[in-house]
Amino acid sequence: MGRTTFAALELFIYREAMSNLPPEVTQLRSQLTEATSIALVDNIQFCLVSTSFTSEVILTSYVCDGQSKSNQDTPILLLHGFDSSLLEFRRLLPTLATSHQTFAMDLFGFGLTERLADSQVSPEAIKEHLYYFWKTAIAKPIILVGASMGGAAAIDFALTYPDVVKKLILIGSAGMRKGTAAGKFLVPPLDRMATDFLRSPKVRREVSLKAYADSRFVTPDAEVCASLHLAMPRWSDSLIAFTKSGGYGSFAKQLAYLQQETLILWGDRDRILGTKDAAKFQSIIPNNKLVWIDNSGHVPHLERPEITAQEILKFL
Repeated sequence: MGRTTFAALELFIYREAMSNLPPEVTQLRSQLTEATSIALVDNIQFCLVSTSFTSEVILTSYVCDGQSKSNQDTPILLLHGFDSSLLEFRRLLPTLATSHQTFAMDLFGFGLTERLADSQVSPEAIKEHLYYFWKTAIAKPIILVGASMGGAAAIDFALTYPDVVKKLILIGSAGMRKGTAAGKFLVPPLDRMATDFLRSPKVRREVSLKAYADSRFVTPDAEVCASLHLAMPRWSDSLIAFTKSGGYGSFAKQLAYLQQETLILWGDRDRILGTKDAAKFQSIIPNNKLVWIDNSGHVPHLERPEITAQEILKFL
């Protein structure tokens, strides 16, 4: 396929994706005020990803910024946290892209990536979709960055595909604690009640206030970014399916087999996962460096993006 034909296909996919987005997404987009938020939303692209767990192709949302200087340069791929989207990298990605080609994607079942009616969202499905996204959009070894739940997804991926991941970076990562069996009790109508509770603006604001060390970061723009994906079709279904799958549990026993040099970044005032897991990751992963981000909560890539980017680029 020639570049001109491929570009036309990309444009067609983008137009189809944008025309099928719920009007609520477009409406929320108009409420953004921060330049980095607007720029990242306007830079969203879509690609078609095929997997073995469904016969349908999955319309997958991502952004890509920056250019590789040569074929030997290693691109960066950013993975977001639970019930979030690639928008959580709105302040980090532009700085990384000044020196590295940088991708951020919406994991299967999350963000603006298409949610299928007949597919179950689980860590295995997320990993397979991630692999085929990588194969479709990048197809060369990467530096994999995962924040919170995205850290657990990154660990899982790096253990399964060690040749794909050149280096690993974990930001306030999940993956050290055992999963919960609570999902099996999410039977109708309790499952819908749970997601309706999570959809509540008041609840989401309280979570945001806990995620940041400095409450001034919980701005109207930040709240729009955190809720943009709620308007996607089957958001509730996907969240219920993921919870019922058990989600990500502990990788403590497998971490010793990680082959990649790993950077662990952790906010010193993390109130979501606390700070004890940072030392646990450091004690188990063979080749790692732990860096504390001062005066930061669970999302240093949003609260201290310049310092976070500096530590990542120093590591690379």
